[in-house]
Amino acid sequence: MTASQPPNPTKNLYTEATRLLAKTANPVGTQIELYVQTLGGFRVWRQDEEVPTTAWGREKAIHLFQFFITMRRQYVHKEQIMDRLWPDLDLDKGDRDFKVALNSINKALEPEREPRSEPRFVKRYGLAYGIDFEFVWVDTEVMEQLIAAGNHAMLNEHDKESTAEFAIACYDTAVKLYYGDYLPERRYEDWTSAERERLQLLGLNTMTTLADLLLTRNPLESIRLTQRVLAIDPVWEDAYRVLMRAFVVQQNRPMALRSYERCVAVLDEEFGIEPLPETTELYERVLNNQEVV
Repeated sequence: MTASQPPNPTKNLYTEATRLLAKTANPVGTQIELYVQTLGGFRVWRQDEEVPTTAWGREKAIHLFQFFITMRRQYVHKEQIMDRLWPDLDLDKGDRDFKVALNSINKALEPEREPRSEPRFVKRYGLAYGIDFEFVWVDTEVMEQLIAAGNHAMLNEHDKESTAEFAIACYDTAVKLYYGDYLPERRYEDWTSAERERLQLLGLNTMTTLADLLLTRNPLESIRLTQRVLAIDPVWEDAYRVLMRAFVVQQNRPMALRSYERCVAVLDEEFGIEPLPETTELYERVLNNQEVV
């Protein structure tokens, strides 16, 4: 890596995820050659060397690779790909652009590949194309594996303290992977919208769950996490309840009450509704100086 080359920020998270998931039925591959970040912005590294935008050659190559990543482990027929990405092109023009874009992807990811040799990352089965994940690390996939591992640990009725600590570690690493929206560069592409919404809901739910688990362990982190949730989705009512309890743990009941008032105002402004009964009940307990944690 040259002095001017920015570090690969996913590398430490990959190491931590590998350590955690090694204890589960879904370990992360240990021979990773390509790291792909899709959350909060699209970036790709060959080990520690970031693939520069200019290496892709053309925007359609980036579109195509991002589509492959969005499809995860599915292999999609070429005509379906062209129809999703470039519906306005006729079949011949679409086929030509597909071939050029695919060639640009392979050059960007494998600049030293021998001519006519089999690509390592993008595979073809008949007329279907997709990513071979054996040597590819994608933030979204690992984030979901970590969340699943944390959820599974929380179901364990034995040794609840150690399983809770493991779940916290999994959720924490997953949340660190969630830098932001999925492929924000493709915010207006219909083939990314469902995945973006799904991952955002998953991220918000995990942040809230982690904040709840950290209430007595690290209430300041609970506050930070719930405030991050509410910055993304101001009507996420579960986050208000955790935030209120975290302020109580911090012996800051005025801020807990103020958080409820904000919840009331936001829900009324957005939907014309009142908070859920459990939120109001929590407010009354805080108001009456009763136990809430």
